[in-house]
Amino acid sequence: MARFGYKLMSEEHGPRDLVRNAVRAEELRLEVLGISDHYLPWVSEQGHSPFAWSVLGSIAQATERAELLTAVTCPFQRYHPAIVAQAAATVAILSEGRFTLGLGAGELLNEHVTGEPWPRVAIRHEMLGEALDIVRLLLEGGERSYSGHYLELANAQVFDLPDRPPRIVLAASGTQSATLAAEKADGLMGVEPDDELIGSYRGAGGDGQTYAECGICFDRSEKKALEIVHRYHRWGVLGWSVLSELPGPRSFEEATATVKPEDLADEIPCGPDPERHLEKIEKFVEAGFDNILLMQIGPDQDAFFEFFEKELASELSSRSREPVEASTR
Repeated sequence: MARFGYKLMSEEHGPRDLVRNAVRAEELRLEVLGISDHYLPWVSEQGHSPFAWSVLGSIAQATERAELLTAVTCPFQRYHPAIVAQAAATVAILSEGRFTLGLGAGELLNEHVTGEPWPRVAIRHEMLGEALDIVRLLLEGGERSYSGHYLELANAQVFDLPDRPPRIVLAASGTQSATLAAEKADGLMGVEPDDELIGSYRGAGGDGQTYAECGICFDRSEKKALEIVHRYHRWGVLGWSVLSELPGPRSFEEATATVKPEDLADEIPCGPDPERHLEKIEKFVEAGFDNILLMQIGPDQDAFFEFFEKELASELSSRSREPVEASTR
């Protein structure tokens, strides 16, 4: 049985609204609150990109029960992993142990801002592995140094540490990243209802929690919902090999210039029919994901919360379970 949560899209909402939405999601007993960690939005229509870690600090104080999750942070280039470890430790303390650190290999969209060259994907996975090693060392406590092929750490120490280090989950899209998650992390995160991805993770020895994002768009009008998805989420049709390589919103706008609303009809369930949304959610359940974060596309989150409360919650509650303890493996 799966737990259900809510994805805070920092590209689509300002910081105060993100905190408000997190509180409302917890009131509706959505058990995991994941937040994207972006420097730029995917397309300019989204219009936002506050600093996720500041927002998380506010959410930690404004909520009481829900697990908090970065979905996800790239722990190299834009950040050094020492900074990620310090930030994760602070949020874990503020949330009283409810924080899980979600990490991934990043996108050029966010990481190019430092001016450093963007490594090819194989190198990024190696850098991700080294960054994870550094984060773990620092979360264990004490003064630490590290010398890797790509990353260095010199006499660093995180002084404010939680009683137990937060769990770490890695975003994965294929066998290589799923294997890395099994070897170095406490869980896996995906964005597609892919049972082969779960199989690769479990087959490589991964026994931790698995997380997924499930995009939907509720509106009383199916046509309007599809137009909302086109306006705010058309970039999602490009595929990860493209998503990770384009440098900014203008590039995504140019790359999706010929995408039409009807091209998205099979990707995201749209409109007022709860069965369409439940069918999409069920695909993630059947694929074997333990935690499924619902992501309402577009600005109207209040309408989604009302729809969830009246149409989805009772059906999903039969598949939910008590929150897992946010601890290290």
